[in-house]
Amino acid sequence: MGKAKASKRGGARSTPYDRPAKNPATNNVFKFSKDFGQHILKNPGIAEAIVNKAYLKPTDTVLEVGPGTGNLTVKILEQAKKVIAVEMDPRMAAETTKRVQGKPEQKRLEVLLGDVIKTELPSFDVCISNTPYQISSPLVFKLLSLPNPPRTCVLMFQREFALRLTARPDDPLYCRLSVNAQFWARITHILKVGRNNFRPPPQVDSSVVRIEPKLGSERPNISFEEWDGMLRICFNRRNKTLRASWLGNKQVLLLLERNYRLWCATNDIPVDDEQVTVDNDDEQWEVVGDEVVSVPPAMDIDEEEDAPPSFFQPEPQVEKTKSHKTFAKVYLLVKEKVRRVLEDVTELADKRSGKCDENDFLRLLRAFNAEGIHFS
Repeated sequence: MGKAKASKRGGARSTPYDRPAKNPATNNVFKFSKDFGQHILKNPGIAEAIVNKAYLKPTDTVLEVGPGTGNLTVKILEQAKKVIAVEMDPRMAAETTKRVQGKPEQKRLEVLLGDVIKTELPSFDVCISNTPYQISSPLVFKLLSLPNPPRTCVLMFQREFALRLTARPDDPLYCRLSVNAQFWARITHILKVGRNNFRPPPQVDSSVVRIEPKLGSERPNISFEEWDGMLRICFNRRNKTLRASWLGNKQVLLLLERNYRLWCATNDIPVDDEQVTVDNDDEQWEVVGDEVVSVPPAMDIDEEEDAPPSFFQPEPQVEKTKSHKTFAKVYLLVKEKVRRVLEDVTELADKRSGKCDENDFLRLLRAFNAEGIHFS
């Protein structure tokens, strides 16, 4: 008769191959949300290095985006006058508040609950952030476009995004973000952070960069919206020529026509709204100055003495249906202005956006503005 299996004390497993029981006390208080891109920096040495690279002053007010559980927050409070932490997750906001509850630092911490991109930010001197990956680009553009930008920003991004910030012309990662960031600020790569320094670990490594917005006389005297609006069109297809990006896209031309109409209305300049029909084979239209005029087609003269014998002539083909396109004269005027800027003024028509530098884009913007074409 077989012996009954005796239960072991403490409920131990019967074989050494079974998984050990999980201790509920070791579980996280809450699960991290993938929707918010939550990866908490757990290495205190890296947190301290990030804060030190911001070169904080005792009088500084620091904006922290996505404080998480407050690992960076408590380090910042050791050196700064005040921290304004913006957090979307109420659980994380409560966790950050608990870190300083009942301590003198509690009075110097202000937690704002909401989306930092949509929040009207108070004045601050420095921005420090372990940036959620979904808002990396919007956050950079928001910081650079502020009327009074911070003195410096020390931000952690996914490594590829950080490399885009510092990419130069002809680099595969060179994009609209690269041009904007380097035009409005000085970008410095500080340190690389391995994925195992986070909980939970992300799929890629990260990098910390310092962004120092140009202030005072160094700041370009150009509208950010105007500059960025032109770059959006240029980098819509970064590997296409500028001619194709501007003249080969009807939606772009319609957008420029609307902007030109608005500029003319603001400056009391009359606009010719007459509709004209353009045939591929017949009447053509040409811009002379700021006027659109009709140009008769060139006449082909057949010289009978040079005509080949009938048995050498090709068989007659069926005449194709002529295509007709109707445009307002102002549309043709804008199209000619764009052609003039690209081919005659800047001579950048055959160049690709990925190979243009800051000076090329400045020349483009000034030439377009001189023709009355604006982007904001």
